[in-house]
Amino acid sequence: MKAIEQRLPQEFDKSFIVFRETGQYFPCPWHYHPEFELVLITSSTGRRMVGDHIGYFEKDDLVFMGPKLPHVWMNDSEYINGEADCFADGIVIQFVENFLGDKFLNIPEMAGLKKMLELSGRGMVIKGQTKEKINSLMKEMVNMNGLQRLSALFTIFDYLATTTEYELLASPGYVQKTTVQCSDRFNKVTEYIMRNFDSDITLPEVASVSNMAITTFCNFFKEHYRVTFIEYLNTVRVGYACKLLAEKNKNVVEAAYESGYKNLANFNRQFKKIKNMTPTEYRRTVNME
Repeated sequence: MKAIEQRLPQEFDKSFIVFRETGQYFPCPWHYHPEFELVLITSSTGRRMVGDHIGYFEKDDLVFMGPKLPHVWMNDSEYINGEADCFADGIVIQFVENFLGDKFLNIPEMAGLKKMLELSGRGMVIKGQTKEKINSLMKEMVNMNGLQRLSALFTIFDYLATTTEYELLASPGYVQKTTVQCSDRFNKVTEYIMRNFDSDITLPEVASVSNMAITTFCNFFKEHYRVTFIEYLNTVRVGYACKLLAEKNKNVVEAAYESGYKNLANFNRQFKKIKNMTPTEYRRTVNME
């Protein structure tokens, strides 16, 4: 399933987009765009795909996504067939990174938000009280204009910058290989994995990159990533395999090999463990009309 680039209409006198989508069902295809995006579902149910993540949405579902991350919201069959007792309805906020100027995110007060914007490259579902507060504001913003609407967006930024109530969606390996320069040990390890996950990367090798003994590195990795190095590496590889299966003309064997697996049985086992379905089932799911 090839993602296409789509844009929402923006009013000439507005610096960001607040858009209401309503109809029998959500019509958008698998797509991406250069803006950050908040998507609030106010009515209907169905399946949402964000990168290689497949989940389900219902009323009040709230997702925050970074630029160029492919996604789609697909309603359940009763909406497609016109048998549902309500319309599909949602509210979308879109903004580009520099909509308030190139230096906006570099001021000290934006440090927390900047971190969340970086994490949103994988997509995140917002939960708990943070979700309730943002949902309430987004519903009001539909009828706001001018400084009132901008003020509401800044309040949302504050909620995002200070919350821990979220779950990341797409796996790290789904995104393109990083080219970000490393400034510390944590980033150096992450970049090395993202550059080399499709090769025979070993524990002693990656430990040496961080200038740690293997035991020290394993403890460091588990503390910072909350999983073991091998578990993280498999998550990255399976995520990249999902990208190949969904967006390129690759069969399962090719996707396994190009993701760093030399053993097809191990690939299938790890894929099912992480995605709760086989590679073939995943490919069939993401290519459903």
